[in-house]
Amino acid sequence: MEARAIFETLKEKFGDAVVELQGEGFTPPFVVVAPGSVRDIARFLKEDPALSFDSLMSLSGVDYKDRFAVAYHLYSMKHRHAVGMKAMLPRESPSLPSVDDVWPAANFQEREAYDLFGFVFEGSKDLRRILLPEDWEGHPLRKDYKYAEFYHGIKI
Repeated sequence: MEARAIFETLKEKFGDAVVELQGEGFTPPFVVVAPGSVRDIARFLKEDPALSFDSLMSLSGVDYKDRFAVAYHLYSMKHRHAVGMKAMLPRESPSLPSVDDVWPAANFQEREAYDLFGFVFEGSKDLRRILLPEDWEGHPLRKDYKYAEFYHGIKI
């Protein structure tokens, strides 16, 4: 199924929770959705027989300076089609529902986005740091993160 048809199917089912289709310059195209509807839309994308997006290929974060995004790359093994789903988040308190009950592989990827961007995935089965120590301050993939200065391996 083409991205436009997927977008229209989602728009018909979820209305205003489906915001736009970002097609130009994106492969595969992204369906932008309201953050609060991510879990419901993800479940529909996986369980609807015409869509069958059974594989979460990746989940990643994006810092656009004025806002964040969580991007999901999805693939259907049955239909051999792909689509992206994206949710825009505010810089202050970026959070959205977890999809680890839809695609269990999301758990590690959500933990990585939590650790490096500070996104909170509500209802996650195991939301804790995965790459950085527990006492690490900040989120190093944010554009406003301040890196410590080093001189020959010594923090100054």
